[in-house]
Amino acid sequence: QCDLSGWWKNDLGSKMQVFKVDSDGSFSGEYHTAVSSTKKAPQPSPLVGSQHLDEDGQCTFGFTVNWKKFSDSTAVFVGQYFSGDHEKEVLQTSWLLREKVDSETDDWKATR
Repeated sequence: QCDLSGWWKNDLGSKMQVFKVDSDGSFSGEYHTAVSSTKKAPQPSPLVGSQHLDEDGQCTFGFTVNWKKFSDSTAVFVGQYFSGDHEKEVLQTSWLLREKVDSETDDWKATR
């Protein structure tokens, strides 16, 4: 069963909490990043997302994090849930981060 609810952590020390996943796959939560390029201290940031409610337990999902409490950037994550060896639950994800830039000519450096 693919259940994203609860706390998750990554290898860099960031954590996220996914609150209850609704019957349509929608969810919300908070992301607690351990890494940042801003001068302000990172703060827990709201996230909203959606997951496929697949019966085989290997669901895909996506969510957006708004870093509004300490940065002018937004990140999107996409991934898949795996129940691996010894019943270890793993989320494999990819992400894009969009930072605010001062002008359209700086657009080339706004996305990582």
